Amino acid sequence: MRLLLVLLGLAVSGLAAASLFGKVEVSVGEKQLQLELAQSYEARAMGLMHRESLCSDCGMLFEYQQPRVISMWMKNTLIPLDVAFLNAEGEILVIKPMQPHDLTPVDSESPASYAWEMNQGWFAANHIKSGDKVTIRAAM
Repeated sequence: MRLLLVLLGLAVSGLAAASLFGKVEVSVGEKQLQLELAQSYEARAMGLMHRESLCSDCGMLFEYQQPRVISMWMKNTLIPLDVAFLNAEGEILVIKPMQPHDLTPVDSESPASYAWEMNQGWFAANHIKSGDKVTIRAAM
């Protein structure tokens, strides 16, 4: 019975986390992806915490209402990530690596409207760099 309650609790918390995030389509270079979208404060605070892996082309886009210097950290995040900071026009301003459990803030250096997290090395492997233009569309 105790095991059943633990499993049920994990399932409910997983469903609650899943309902925090929307979906968004992004295109950059030859890549077209469907990403999770974190728009609310709660969704941005949760981010990719507690996940043990991401599929090769999976990631999360964090959207902010007003451009600002965005600061990210890796509290309770188990996998190494890269974060690309984008301005309101979708231009990649800078891409930075982030390490699991590191509480050191990683910031956009200049005002940004989006932070896009992917598995570490994904941007380099796909020849995506600062200055590239990202198109962001609502998921169909």
